Amino acid sequence: MNANACWRLLLDPPAFGPRNMAIDEAILEAVSAGLSPPTLRLYRWDPACLSLGYGQRFREVDDVGLAARGWDVVRRPTGGKAILHVDELTYSVVAPADHPLMRGGVLPSYRRIAAALLAALEGLALRVVAKERYDRRSGVPGPVCFEVPSDWEITWEGRKLVGSAQVRRKDGVLQHGTIPLHGDLARITDALVFDSADTKAAAATRVLEKAATIETALGRRVDWEAAAQAVAAGFRSTLGFELNKNGLTEGERDAAQRLLADKYDNPAWNRRRM
Repeated sequence: MNANACWRLLLDPPAFGPRNMAIDEAILEAVSAGLSPPTLRLYRWDPACLSLGYGQRFREVDDVGLAARGWDVVRRPTGGKAILHVDELTYSVVAPADHPLMRGGVLPSYRRIAAALLAALEGLALRVVAKERYDRRSGVPGPVCFEVPSDWEITWEGRKLVGSAQVRRKDGVLQHGTIPLHGDLARITDALVFDSADTKAAAATRVLEKAATIETALGRRVDWEAAAQAVAAGFRSTLGFELNKNGLTEGERDAAQRLLADKYDNPAWNRRRM
């Protein structure tokens, strides 16, 4: 990786789910067109939001449960299963498709980004690993992302600690992911539909057995700012990025508003796969 590579660092305030996804895609459009530099964005969500993978069925969502808790829902541009975004740090990495970080396809780029995330978590005194392959034979198919790690995702004592997903366009790549800082990971079952109370309880148990928060792993709470500093440091030290703090361009803000109205805050997109 080029030690002189100049990236933009965005440290964003909390935003509601559809806006967060609109911003990520607006950055992808701008970077793909050569209008913005490669970008590392660190952000959070308010209120809590259930995000669905690009191809996930909306019928798995419990609309009543979401409304009762005041939680949002949005469909991501990336694949994977459902994530409840709350009490976490979310990262997104956007770069041109021919950037050294993204070359070679999904798994090689996952591996490189995982190295930076490993360094970030090790900087918080965590002992974590990222395997090239995980055994999924014992996994129970379900709607929850954090039940099973994907290749090159990060685990602590065998429990998933970071969930990530990627979308590749002709000229640009977006990878984003979630690092749960604290809280009850089983809360996601209150936002999803299950066949019975027993099935829901079993899913909640699996999530707690197979996933962890930073607080669980460390035995102490890490606030968002400290986690963001660790992630930025991990990218700098591992990938040789020069990270310059900046904001969205006017074009990106306009694109985010367009994507918010036309896509991410539109039931035609969020409910498109029933």
